[in-house]
Amino acid sequence: MAVDGESQGVILNRTAFYPGGGGQPADQGTLTVNGVSYVITRAKKVGDAVLHMIEDDHPLSAGMYVSGHIGWEYRYRLMRTHTAMHILCGVIWRDYGASVTGGDMEPLLGRMDFEFETMRQELVQEIEEKINAEVAAAREVRTALLPREEAFQIPDLIRTKINLLPKGIDQVRIVEIVGLDLQADGGTHVRNTAEVGRLRVVDYKSKGKINKRIYLEVEA
Repeated sequence: MAVDGESQGVILNRTAFYPGGGGQPADQGTLTVNGVSYVITRAKKVGDAVLHMIEDDHPLSAGMYVSGHIGWEYRYRLMRTHTAMHILCGVIWRDYGASVTGGDMEPLLGRMDFEFETMRQELVQEIEEKINAEVAAAREVRTALLPREEAFQIPDLIRTKINLLPKGIDQVRIVEIVGLDLQADGGTHVRNTAEVGRLRVVDYKSKGKINKRIYLEVEA
């Protein structure tokens, strides 16, 4: 373990905390040492390390043995939400050929922007029915690491309008919803679409001439 002198954040030799990225917020949780737990407000990536930001002043120092505990309910809700966003993206790409132009999420709520020229209530209802059909289909969710060159031979791997994958990444993490969606993605997901639960499109808005936003809610 090491401590960042400027932020007093803690760097572990190994961690299961997700540092945020791709629209998914970072994990929360605690670090425990000698029976005392310290609240982690967020984790963030700094270079190749993950910095665990602690809520208050702490006596932790380099070389201490600590154990990390992820706030599971918060993480699992984000996992369900992230997979829900991939279901939405997969359905819209498959059935309407629309690219993603942006997205964001919080536990059980998300929004995605797509290259649609028009959006109407009938289409939104149709999309909601289709994404819930994919939840009911209980499709397996798989992850894999591929060499960058091999990964980019996969058609339509990058669904965003702009490829945001840094050039320095030699291996690309792939998330596949079997039979529906295959994308480069570094976030956390459930193992099966049935885990996501009922989905509801709660709103939609025009964000430009060919940019429409869909708001998604995951049943608690």
